[in-house]
Amino acid sequence: MSVWLALSAGCATSHVMIGKARPPISPEQVRIYPRPPDSPYEEIARLDTSSQGSFSFTARGKTDAVIKRLKAEAAKLGANGVLLEGIGDQASGSIGTGGGRESYSGGGSVGGGIGINAGLSRKVGGGLAIYVEP
Repeated sequence: MSVWLALSAGCATSHVMIGKARPPISPEQVRIYPRPPDSPYEEIARLDTSSQGSFSFTARGKTDAVIKRLKAEAAKLGANGVLLEGIGDQASGSIGTGGGRESYSGGGSVGGGIGINAGLSRKVGGGLAIYVEP
């Protein structure tokens, strides 16, 4: 199954190994790199995740959930860094509600209604799990 299908099916985080895993470390030891570090590093795996199921409603909360999941997955693989490739929005459904009222009197009728629809989105992100030489 492709990484995209795994995310769509509800998997929170996935990885594709491109190097050798190391012994697991704590997620707090994993650093996020917006660009390649100056120190030599080894590529371990490509990571993909989303904020799905995180109970975060703000864009910041969803972004934090993505970062936390990327760090946790990298830590499982012994990577001490994630070279961030990007975080973006993805539509994930919508919630809708509606209501109406009708009244008939004296041969006439009056009708009205209201509807509300809110689109839902989640954050998706990816990066490269790396081991940066000390």
